[in-house]
Amino acid sequence: MYFSKFTMLCMGLAITGSMMANSLEAEKEKTETLKKASVFLNPTKGNKAHGIVSFTEVDGGGIQIIADVEGLAPGKHGFHIHEFGDCSAPDGSSAGGHFNPTGTPHGSPDHAERHAGDLGNIVADENGRGHYERLDKVIKLSGPHTIMGRSLVVHSNADDYSTQPTGNAGGRICCGVIMD
Repeated sequence: MYFSKFTMLCMGLAITGSMMANSLEAEKEKTETLKKASVFLNPTKGNKAHGIVSFTEVDGGGIQIIADVEGLAPGKHGFHIHEFGDCSAPDGSSAGGHFNPTGTPHGSPDHAERHAGDLGNIVADENGRGHYERLDKVIKLSGPHTIMGRSLVVHSNADDYSTQPTGNAGGRICCGVIMD
């Protein structure tokens, strides 16, 4: 059987196109199974800090956290996930303590032992705007230690990473519930 060069080229392109389409479809399915969550931060009574935080499951492991918060005093502010998804108290106290499902001591986000909710500090510039990015390997968006439905709190002071159990981070200046 004889095939022209043109026919062979067309068949090759068709096979390649089909393989690429299958590969793109597989990549799309993989991306669609990765989980995402976000939280809108609202000021607690007497404060003006507010912002948005996104949590995105990353292929290969971990959760990418990206936060933008405005209305902060310049400097470092404790940035923590708290145990309850409740920001109804005027001072944010209804959010409870730091999310700590394993009962470990408070620490920095890079310590081997830390609360799951210990995300460190967000740093505000001279205009009161803070930006935070981190790939975290401890928090989860599903399973028994999920952060879903819990709260994220920004504090008035820097987390010192050592004072137990809160890092001496001060009052709660904004709070929001993590939702999908």
